[in-house]
Amino acid sequence: MGRQNQKQITRRFKWFKRKPKKADPYHLNEISDAGEDDGDDSMDDVEEVVSAEMDPCISTNELRIFVGTWNVAGRSPVGSLAVDLDEWLNLKDAADMYVLGFQEIVPLKARTVIGAEDPTEATNWNLLIGKTLNNKYGCPWLSPMFSQNISSDSYLLDTEMESSLSSRAKTPKKEWWRTQSEKLYWGSKYKLMASKKMVGVLISVWIRRELLRKYCISNVKVCSVACGIMGYLGNKGSVSVSMSIEGTSFCFVAAHLASGEKKGDEGRRNHQVSEIFKRTSFPRSPNDDDNPHPLTILGHDQIFWFGDLNYRLYLEDNLARHLIKKQDWRGLQEFDQLRREQEEGGVFQGWREGNIEFPPTYKYSSSNCNRYSGGGPNRSGEKPRTPAWCDRILWYGKGVKQLSYFRSESRFSDHRPVSALFSTQVEVTRSNPKAVAMQSILPANIMSPKNADLAKSDVEAASTLLSLMVKDMELPPTLIKSL
Repeated sequence: MGRQNQKQITRRFKWFKRKPKKADPYHLNEISDAGEDDGDDSMDDVEEVVSAEMDPCISTNELRIFVGTWNVAGRSPVGSLAVDLDEWLNLKDAADMYVLGFQEIVPLKARTVIGAEDPTEATNWNLLIGKTLNNKYGCPWLSPMFSQNISSDSYLLDTEMESSLSSRAKTPKKEWWRTQSEKLYWGSKYKLMASKKMVGVLISVWIRRELLRKYCISNVKVCSVACGIMGYLGNKGSVSVSMSIEGTSFCFVAAHLASGEKKGDEGRRNHQVSEIFKRTSFPRSPNDDDNPHPLTILGHDQIFWFGDLNYRLYLEDNLARHLIKKQDWRGLQEFDQLRREQEEGGVFQGWREGNIEFPPTYKYSSSNCNRYSGGGPNRSGEKPRTPAWCDRILWYGKGVKQLSYFRSESRFSDHRPVSALFSTQVEVTRSNPKAVAMQSILPANIMSPKNADLAKSDVEAASTLLSLMVKDMELPPTLIKSL
């Protein structure tokens, strides 16, 4: 009996215990919480393996996910920005995963919108994120090199960064690759799981190394949807990452929606959200495991949508600034366009957002300035903009609890970065009989990185589970194949 069939049977029995619910097109599968994890992951004999397969125990484990969004106004990460990242990422309260969305990592000009994708700025941001997350653990600048697809038999290099990084090598590429891979896997604390860029929108997903041993992480996929000029150019749109951690599926959507504060502009934003829902897909590939995975955003158990959503305030500029001066955030939220649209059913029905207890994040006069743009007769030449909470983080699904929601005070751009920390529940099968059975027939020395040459044929022939066991020793099969 396969693991997926076990899960389906478990959920089917749980379904009979629930009260009938009215059909809801936005409803996601409820995370199973049957069984308790007693902390005993080992089994002594084959009888226990058979018993576990016949009656699996499913438990829920906590996973702390940091989600951040920042419109960087077309500026490259230079100078003292690393200090700003440290404050934004709130490293004093470290998370298990960091999911970061950026907007306008390049200026939104005709050349960048219509021309070929340039990976330079995406690489620069990922290098800086890796350095910030790993500055206490050695080899920090190496960490962004890989996008890891745990469901396949190899670690995949992010193609957006490959050309940029390989050009730095003074040694032959194969030898340089091997040297840097060895340093990376033995030195970093956080690893890049996925990164996707579309014009100025970038998503970057990082995970704590220990979780790669603890959990089965599979079906890591990315998707981009362009819905800007004429409905298909990438100056506006989204980049998304789908992945499964054990029995729970996650979707992260980083978006940049239509700008403007004229009447009716909120309708354009609502339409783009609808287009992103319709056109985002994660089709199966030959590298997938045998378990089904969600094909659309709403098919996932837990969804996080974040970015420069550009929703404004239904309020005159002088009144908005008066409430800001009073720090009356509750009064100001009564005029928030996004919340009004949610209440009226225009967008994100049933989605949740934490209570906003910080000033509007847009628009500041310029970089290195703490004053909102416009607002007086002496501000000629500045674009008149009513301050608004353009930068938002929303979520949908069971088992998600928001622990914090705040903005950072970096003056790097005309937006302030926004972050949220979540406690999420991951459905985990307590015992894995296949792993135990395989450990009982494999020689002990095959699990040692020193014997990678001897393990080569076994890694290629064995199941995905065996390759995961090799990966747990921090030696990627791509490195084995190059030896």
